[in-house]
Amino acid sequence: MDSVVSDATAVSETPAVAGIPAQPGPEDPVRDTEEGAQDWQLDHTRAPIATKIVVAGGFGVGKTTFVRAVSEITPLQTEALMTRASEDTDDLSATPDKLTTTVAMDFGRITLDNDLVLYVFGTPGQQRFWFMWDDLVRGAIGAIVLADTRRLTDCFPALDYFESCGLPYIVAVNHFEGTELFEADDVREALTVPAHVPVVIMDARKRYSVVESLLAMVAHALEATPE
Repeated sequence: MDSVVSDATAVSETPAVAGIPAQPGPEDPVRDTEEGAQDWQLDHTRAPIATKIVVAGGFGVGKTTFVRAVSEITPLQTEALMTRASEDTDDLSATPDKLTTTVAMDFGRITLDNDLVLYVFGTPGQQRFWFMWDDLVRGAIGAIVLADTRRLTDCFPALDYFESCGLPYIVAVNHFEGTELFEADDVREALTVPAHVPVVIMDARKRYSVVESLLAMVAHALEATPE
């Protein structure tokens, strides 16, 4: 046994010979040189704070676009083609070019700070998939309710859901091109959102706008549940 340990040590401290690369010694750990890696990814003695946020709202409001725009990894999407069978239940008047819909969830990840990683889950919008919400929100620190000013009533079920379960949430108005731009206070009044709930105007296609919404959600969650 002693000879085996001695041999292993000798190999680790021996420089490259005959094309064989030198092995790192006890005081020469292997370095992760991956470009673009975060500090906490290179320091294996530290672990990031992982948090979960849910993005909800009505059908076709931009939840999948929201997750896709901000995710630093290839997002998990459960998109299915729209069929004639859903014509009587899914209103496409505001989004006539929509060809697919989320049938389970969207998932993405973003690192907001060296030690803060957000896992973003998008919920399905149609009522027939609402039974999945209870599982998707489990463990979340808060939620973002996306709203479209052309059909504000579509976000009422999400607002009622998060109010009833006590989960901190904010309202993010996804402003679509060619539609009238309303002030946040006007949307708050129309939805009768409490004064302590932030309302932001954003564009789900733009990464910086989505990041600002996520930061607003994290700040609100910390105020609501500081522990």
